[in-house]
Amino acid sequence: MPFTRQQNRALDQIREVRITPHFSPYAEGSALIEVGGTKVICNASVEDKVPPFLRNKGIGWVTAEYAMLPRATHTRTNRETLRPSGRNQEIQRLIGRSLRAVVDTSLLGERQITVDCDVIQADGGTRCASITGACVALALAVKKLLIDGRIRKNPILSEVAAISVGIVQGTPVLDLSYDEDSVADVDMNVVCTGSGRFIELQGTAEREPFNREEMNAMLELAEKGIAELIRIQRQALLG
Repeated sequence: MPFTRQQNRALDQIREVRITPHFSPYAEGSALIEVGGTKVICNASVEDKVPPFLRNKGIGWVTAEYAMLPRATHTRTNRETLRPSGRNQEIQRLIGRSLRAVVDTSLLGERQITVDCDVIQADGGTRCASITGACVALALAVKKLLIDGRIRKNPILSEVAAISVGIVQGTPVLDLSYDEDSVADVDMNVVCTGSGRFIELQGTAEREPFNREEMNAMLELAEKGIAELIRIQRQALLG
């Protein structure tokens, strides 16, 4: 029997996405991203310092932190007070790598931009939503640096966005919700630039191994979804 999605969403259709720029009044750049039931606040903070390994080299750094609020899901998870869990460390490193892939840090000077991604509600795809929202927050922080005359040239080379794809009941689908992700045969996260170049692929056969044809089908879906996310990012930055 063919797989049918909730609310009759097409297999190649992303969930409703809304990006609200300037969501936080104090951060140099911020955005609230909503992807279906997933909601993430992304705040970009600028500091006139860099990690020790970059001191006196004249270049900057872009990094990220990720956390999920205790009641972002159906049951409460403990608040992380000392250091992030292994899962959260892996996600925040992914966000940081994804952002640095589209930034010329030599144009930042010796300053660091940290993007905090805090999940306030989770319904699948939190890491992908964080990357997509973090890109908008980063762009707004850089815009402020340019307006203030602290940097002379925009260091952002391209947009970056991410989306999940998978195989559910033998069918390739785009942008998995939690209910779909929890029963998926294959789960894959795809990160791309605004020009469609791949930054990272994270694909796992949760139940059934997949072949090259199925992988190609998932990547085609991902490219379609990311193109839509890039369009939404651009609209948010024009607002």
